[in-house]
Amino acid sequence: MSFRRPVVSAIVAGTFICIFHGPAVAHPQTETRPADAVVAAHAAAARAAGIGAGRIVALYAFDGGRSSLIADDSGNGHTLRLVAGNGGRVLAVQHGSGGAVRFPAKCTTGACPHAALQSPSAANLNPGTQPISYGAMVLLSRGQTSKGQNIIQKGYSATSSQYKLQVDGAAGRASCVLVGARPGIRLVTSSIAVADGSWHTIECRRRAGSLSVLVDGVVRGNRAISQRLSVSNNRPLSLGGKGAYSDNDQFQGILDNVWVRIG
Repeated sequence: MSFRRPVVSAIVAGTFICIFHGPAVAHPQTETRPADAVVAAHAAAARAAGIGAGRIVALYAFDGGRSSLIADDSGNGHTLRLVAGNGGRVLAVQHGSGGAVRFPAKCTTGACPHAALQSPSAANLNPGTQPISYGAMVLLSRGQTSKGQNIIQKGYSATSSQYKLQVDGAAGRASCVLVGARPGIRLVTSSIAVADGSWHTIECRRRAGSLSVLVDGVVRGNRAISQRLSVSNNRPLSLGGKGAYSDNDQFQGILDNVWVRIG
């Protein structure tokens, strides 16, 4: 059986709106790919929330059944490649009518497997001081939490500017990070947990002088940041961990519909 699944959400006049995509039902001549539906849904939700659509610069719907060499569904060519250590793998799994990817499970002894999906740096992945939103659908159980798990990352906090989405601590709360050219980590953490064995849509949103974290379309944390904070680096876009080495902040759940929107 096929199920539609939520990809983005918005709050409009106090109403929670979930936008879905699933099997196309239009006449074959007008049928669109699932990834096209994801792009359209993001644009519609952004307009509904009054934040402007911007431009999706990277999008991964994971509907091709691949766990490496994953095409960028935005059409911008940011193909993901697997980087792994100690036998780490990323597995293609079913999610509703499409696909998703599962990262290595929790490991606390011996030489643990590590894996991430990376695309080389590109100018259009660097927002500078522009508005940026980035997020993903996440499935993580309570038993798979750790001190920190990276979902989306570009750049490093200590050696370059950075934007990052992560799940923190045993409680499994989502947090968003921005680091500019000058030292100093700007972090906002969700007031609720996402590690409960259910799918959640998480979004980090930078607009002017604020950074927010949204869970299932609801703002769950917000903080002020400098409008001059600029993120621009030559580091790869990395999903599921910051690399393949032992201290890579390994994500230990399932990801779907990962996206970055700038503008």
